[in-house]
Amino acid sequence: MQAEDINRAGFVAVIGAPNAGKSTLTNAIVGTKVAIVTHKVQTTRFPVRGVAHAGDAQLVIVDTPGIFGAKKRLDRAMVKSAWTGADDADAVVHLIDAAAWIAERKGKAAPAQTKSVEDDRDVIRTLKQTGRKVILALNKIDLFPHEEVLPLISHFNEEGAYSDIFMISAENGDGLDRLLEHVAAQMPEGPAMFPPDQSADIPMRLLAAEITREKLMLRLHEELPYQLTVETETWEDFQNGDVRIEQAVIVGRDNHKSMVLGKNGQTIKWVSKAAREELGKLLDTRVHLFLFVKVDEKWQEKRESYSHLGLEFDS
Repeated sequence: MQAEDINRAGFVAVIGAPNAGKSTLTNAIVGTKVAIVTHKVQTTRFPVRGVAHAGDAQLVIVDTPGIFGAKKRLDRAMVKSAWTGADDADAVVHLIDAAAWIAERKGKAAPAQTKSVEDDRDVIRTLKQTGRKVILALNKIDLFPHEEVLPLISHFNEEGAYSDIFMISAENGDGLDRLLEHVAAQMPEGPAMFPPDQSADIPMRLLAAEITREKLMLRLHEELPYQLTVETETWEDFQNGDVRIEQAVIVGRDNHKSMVLGKNGQTIKWVSKAAREELGKLLDTRVHLFLFVKVDEKWQEKRESYSHLGLEFDS
């Protein structure tokens, strides 16, 4: 596609409870990885903008942090960022984990599913208060027979918060074409905002840090992943095309440092190898990645920890 082929362009915010599949949906729409994906909730911490196209429209997909009951400063900043992304968008898609709702209706919901449904209800209440109707996408429909989702569709229609309802699977792509066609029609007329061959509006240094944080979240199974952050400190391009990257893994306690390092350094070695391989594929070159673990008990209370993520410290 050429820039002159684009007659519409706008922002599409994807909101929803943590772990509803927002990052998976964003990556599926864009066609490449722009947001990290794990099985853990609250993976996305800041709005990630991917660039996609449907017909003559350019869609800037804003993958927002999950909306949940926030108490800590970082959590409050993430939730405020999500709602700000929705307020500023030309179209809003509320992504709901349909499997969680069906499990809850059957009385078989796991604790995480129950929490997801509660978060969804909070989002619906807020949408009703604002009076803005948004698009509902019921995700994970590949996990159960379609007839089980019909009562859900009826329920959400009665809520009065949605202009349209789509059934999709962000994982395998079911229903995405219809959703995209509908969203594209809502984009305002105008030229492309990004070059058609650009897939994301995120600094590569930040994306590289997020990829490393993803590997840490996949490897560490306790609460620790939410108590750490990753920052790319140096990035050096060599004449032969190689890239040398130094990143700091910042944790809040000394015992967290030992957990990140692992016995005989095995954990940090696994994380470094996994992140290096993915970055190499992403950049199409050889990557030399060096990780260092730092302890900073106050990192979540420092303004600079938020500014580079585009989050508001005073949320």
